[in-house]
Amino acid sequence: MTDIHNRTRLWQRARQAALSTAIGMALAGCAVGPDFKAPEAPAISNAQNPYTPVPLPAETASAPGTGGAAQRFAMGQDIPAIWWSVFHSEPLDRLIRSALAHSPTLASAQAALRQAQETYNADAGAKQLPSVNGQLGVTRQRESQAASQIPGGVDFTLFNASVNVSYTIDAFGGTRRELEGLRAAVDYQRYQVEATYLTLTANVVTTAIQEASLRAQLRATQEVIEAESRSLDLVQRQATLGAIALGTVLTQQAQLAQTRATLPALEKALAQTRQQLAVYAGRLPSEAGLPEFTLESLQLPGDLPVSLPSSLVRQRPDIRASEALLHQASAQIGVATANLYPQITLSGSVGAQSFELNQLFSGPSAAWSLGAGLLQPIFNGGSLQAKKRAAIAAYEQAQAQYQQTVLNAFLNVANTLRALDSDAQSLSAQAQAASLARESLDLVNRQYQLGAVSNLALLDAQRTYEQTRIALAQAQAARYADTAALFQALGGGWWNRAELADAKL
Repeated sequence: MTDIHNRTRLWQRARQAALSTAIGMALAGCAVGPDFKAPEAPAISNAQNPYTPVPLPAETASAPGTGGAAQRFAMGQDIPAIWWSVFHSEPLDRLIRSALAHSPTLASAQAALRQAQETYNADAGAKQLPSVNGQLGVTRQRESQAASQIPGGVDFTLFNASVNVSYTIDAFGGTRRELEGLRAAVDYQRYQVEATYLTLTANVVTTAIQEASLRAQLRATQEVIEAESRSLDLVQRQATLGAIALGTVLTQQAQLAQTRATLPALEKALAQTRQQLAVYAGRLPSEAGLPEFTLESLQLPGDLPVSLPSSLVRQRPDIRASEALLHQASAQIGVATANLYPQITLSGSVGAQSFELNQLFSGPSAAWSLGAGLLQPIFNGGSLQAKKRAAIAAYEQAQAQYQQTVLNAFLNVANTLRALDSDAQSLSAQAQAASLARESLDLVNRQYQLGAVSNLALLDAQRTYEQTRIALAQAQAARYADTAALFQALGGGWWNRAELADAKL
């Protein structure tokens, strides 16, 4: 018996301690679980060269002609909200604005954000404020003789009206942590919208550049075909006069046919690129009215912004979205921890009951009740502790994913910066190669007309020139594509848009 009394007293003390702790924490307004702090930017050992192991030059190499201007790296320079304006193309700007207005992908992301926001609003309203419900009812029933003490029993109608109020005190901050997690889910969807916005604008720009590149390659191929056709006419005249063998004519015809055979593939790629551009703009592929882009219609910006690492982690939408998921996982630890502690619920009601409807709100019909309840988990097979450990593991997973997202972002920037430098050098070399190939072809043509070189030498010069012209167009387009890739890698300037002017980086 003594042992039973001791256990009873211990249980009563534990219950009193739990209740006192719950009331104290409710008054203090504290919340269990970790308070989330945004991760710090990665530590950079070399502030002068934060992204690549080899220092970048102050400016890229230059080359004559389209897309050959030197570009300077401006460390710490901000990015404009309308980042594609650096290409100074009004048709491109109009197309992107049309895409932003009509893209189903962007509309879907925006709808997901509204859903997350309304989910938060619904839970915040239900959990932060008392629940108040009105009830009005009528019941027709019969009581037996035994219950009513009336011979034969009695039939009666009972009218009732009441207002019920209940409120669960957020003693340990579980509700606050849950709402914190929902707010983080809203932030995640907001950054998903920004990521979709950035991807859409970058896709339109790079696809327009791809179209311009294909047009340049087609133009170069057609010019080569014209040159080879002139050579074929010359060879045929010489064969007619008996100056050369028929085999030479056949060889030149085969060369011309091979060059012409490359046109269908380029034309197909151009058609597919324009169809893709139409879909990015929210149009059917068959719709007309898309602007045509050439490399000459785009201007290469002279200054290239390079964000500081501390700014990059606040600018990239994918990093901010991953941070929001980390925040949400942190809040879930608080929710799981709060579930281990008592829950205090207050309730009350006021109303009226009457056998006559016209007397429901008058006379001695008033009824009311007040109540309070304490729910303390005692035994649940270790479920609540396991859920807390699971929440901690989920946070550690989100933390690792965040770190990987940051590493990938820095890799993306590093690769883009290196591509800008390397492709500028490649264009410089390619421009020189194209110029020399043109000079060589002109010289061989003159020599061939004088009979100083064979037809084989002319064919080799033609093939070399064709290859260098197409490679030059590709190298020129790469400079524009690299520039667009850099603006995308640095976040696209979403924080400078008017509607996001108050966004905190």
